[in-house]
Amino acid sequence: MFESESDFAGDYSRELLRNGIIELKAGNREIARRYLDRALYMSSDHAVMAEAWYWMSRLADDRIEKRKALENCLAIDLQHARARRDLAILDGKLKPDEIVDPDALPPGSASQHGVEAKRFMCPKCGGRMTFSPDGQSLVCEYCLRSQRLGLGHASPKEKDFIIAMATARGHERPLAEQVFHCQGCGAEYILPAGQLSVTCAYCGSPHVVQIERSPELLAPDGILPQAFDQRHATDILVDWVEGLKVEPERKVERPRGLYLPLWTFDFGGGIDYTAERLADETDGLPGHGSRLVRMSDQYPVLLGNIPIPASRKPSAPFVRLISTFDLRALQPYDPRYLADWPAELYDVSMADASLDAREQVVERFKRELPNLTAMSRLVSVYSANLTIESFRLILLPVWMTEIWFEGRSGLVLINGQNGAVQGDVVRAPTRSKAGLMDWLADLVKE
Repeated sequence: MFESESDFAGDYSRELLRNGIIELKAGNREIARRYLDRALYMSSDHAVMAEAWYWMSRLADDRIEKRKALENCLAIDLQHARARRDLAILDGKLKPDEIVDPDALPPGSASQHGVEAKRFMCPKCGGRMTFSPDGQSLVCEYCLRSQRLGLGHASPKEKDFIIAMATARGHERPLAEQVFHCQGCGAEYILPAGQLSVTCAYCGSPHVVQIERSPELLAPDGILPQAFDQRHATDILVDWVEGLKVEPERKVERPRGLYLPLWTFDFGGGIDYTAERLADETDGLPGHGSRLVRMSDQYPVLLGNIPIPASRKPSAPFVRLISTFDLRALQPYDPRYLADWPAELYDVSMADASLDAREQVVERFKRELPNLTAMSRLVSVYSANLTIESFRLILLPVWMTEIWFEGRSGLVLINGQNGAVQGDVVRAPTRSKAGLMDWLADLVKE
């Protein structure tokens, strides 16, 4: 027996929906339409209504009717993945032949792959144009002609997570090798797949790989331009080492400027949880104390820019450095920023990074939910309704070097935006002041 009329209506509407889907798949379109119409009329369950509208869109042949059904579905459930995907196809944002089965992704090619690159040379004298670390312009090395990049206040656009996950781009990593053809001298040689910019070894002209033309890989969305030069980065390194009182055991190379990739994800939906708390008895009678109250609810989630490193190489120091960047200063990606500046391409796929981001958010709410909900003990957490709404691939400026200390090499990274430093070098015990100052003087005067 049903406990209430609403329970009966709910089960009946779900049965109508199920029958409608079966009839549609069997090719009985008119019968399917009647079942789905009836399910929409009978149901007050949002999940049933959203699903019924989605299948109504599958019935529609007219584009206007299909769009209306999909929009009705998304009005009820904004996170309905199949409806978002189909609407993207209808709007031309996603091509049906780009959609892949994530459980049966095509194997990545192990062969060499040709890449296109954009060459940056001075239109006046033909000299090399390089990005100046003033964060604003390209400068010719010979005639000093300057070309402003025309920076504005526009922020990099975020990409739809559902659309990207439907294509191979969301799952693929760079190939092992790429064939690079120099537009200046015609030389052709192998370019490591993880490298986004390159200077020709023969004619010295700077090139940036046009990754946006690759059908397999996602192009960067935004970039934080380098804000200072190597001399300034060296001064920062000297001050940092002096503060730690570290005496390097080998010669230290000047910091090298480059860009490292980072994924950011925006989350919505909610976290379902079950928790307990102690509640006082309300009858006021003597001898009555507290009782344990258990409740289940959903806590809304609205989080932006959850960062996940897109390169595994710098690892720990880069993870610690990420929080020191001001992402509000991001500029839309422009390959001119990389002229004569090396940049790494991601080697962590967007799909893999999204799993790490999701785990990070779930663990965060496990820690914070007791305080957010005034509950004393968290019993369980369910993340089925936690959704990733959008993402960005961005490039962050760093200066990198290594310091040998206590028999090992420690990586040091300097934030190319504001000079913050992180490294695998710890504060040393008291060292010879003379030895430390000798090393600092050698580095500064190089």
